[in-house]
Amino acid sequence: MRTALRPWLDTFYQQESRRILATLIRLLGDFDVAEEAMHEAFSIALQRWEVEGIPTNPRAWMVSTARFKAIDQIRRRAKFDTSFEDVADDLAEQLHHEPDYADETIEDDRLRLIFTCCHPSLSPEAQLALTLREVCGLSTEEVASAFLSTTPTMAQRIVRAKTKIRDAKIPYEVPQADQLQERLHAVLHVIYLVFNEGYSASTGEALIRKELCSEAIRLGRLLVQLLPEPEAVGLLALMLLNDSRQAARCTPNGDLILLADQNRTLWNQAQIREGCQLVLQALATRRFGAYTLQAAISAVHAEAPSTEKTDWIQIVGLYDALLEHTHSPVVALNRAVAVAMRDGPEAGLALVDELMAQGHLHDYHLAHATRADLYRRMGHVKEARDAYQDALRLTRQGPEQRFLQQRLDDLGRLKN
Repeated sequence: MRTALRPWLDTFYQQESRRILATLIRLLGDFDVAEEAMHEAFSIALQRWEVEGIPTNPRAWMVSTARFKAIDQIRRRAKFDTSFEDVADDLAEQLHHEPDYADETIEDDRLRLIFTCCHPSLSPEAQLALTLREVCGLSTEEVASAFLSTTPTMAQRIVRAKTKIRDAKIPYEVPQADQLQERLHAVLHVIYLVFNEGYSASTGEALIRKELCSEAIRLGRLLVQLLPEPEAVGLLALMLLNDSRQAARCTPNGDLILLADQNRTLWNQAQIREGCQLVLQALATRRFGAYTLQAAISAVHAEAPSTEKTDWIQIVGLYDALLEHTHSPVVALNRAVAVAMRDGPEAGLALVDELMAQGHLHDYHLAHATRADLYRRMGHVKEARDAYQDALRLTRQGPEQRFLQQRLDDLGRLKN
């Protein structure tokens, strides 16, 4: 039985551990105590379920077991520090009043945890780091990689954020209506970051981390149910539309397939229909922002039968509007790609070179990859090769590295 149980439990951990942890943080009021108790509960499950079988509601079993273990742990600490006695008594008393952990309550805890991690008293960097670590379950090393930071620096940032939440007694709750709007932007940004890390992993051998994409979409749905503001709707639309291409974005071996080369019959049409409808819903309010505009761009791509038949005029126009909202060099780079599709690679390259001359995107591998592709389309082999090498030097993702190396190999067979 242990042989069969271990893989099941590993899968269960991947799928449910962050939900369980969110509930334990609410019940125990401490990130580290909750995580330690959860891991102990999983260890107990590996032993007991082998004999007793998997319970009817394994998630609730984990929460209950972990909570009992936390109380035991706190009582042991009370032998050395009497201040823990009251904490243990309070938790034990609560246990009698909250014996059941319904799925709906556990689901809502994820949203509570996001708003706690995105509290305005924390810096934006701390909000993002803590959410990726605690809500999404990325390791500290993975969070550091996503921030292009060192692991010790990121670990300190996460510890400081947890300490501030504890010492400032930041409430573990979804804000009231009068505070909800001002807190929404930070939450949307965090969910967007989670999705992007899943949609195109910053490092490693996998292009896509499906569990992060699914988690971000699920959190986006919860947020729309709670607060159906246009930008929350727009972000959900954007994630659904981008995620609809997941099955076509890489080969069975995990190699990258560009949008122009994807088999569009593999795109998820149900997600596209839902995403497009949400875009229209957000646009109709006339109170939309950057997420809705990005979703509108994705919708134009999703509805096009091919790259050649894509409405590039409309996409450039949407990028113009988006650039007014964000003033982002990355958005300007994406607009340059659309201009190149509308007006030719020379026009796009001029815009990219202007961005690079301004000092923007010098260390952004996709800027160099874009220049390389435009040079390649123009037949400038040497310039394309140099730019691909710059991109390859900067990227840390396996599929992108293999793709860029393949481009270099293809160019190596050509004469300048």
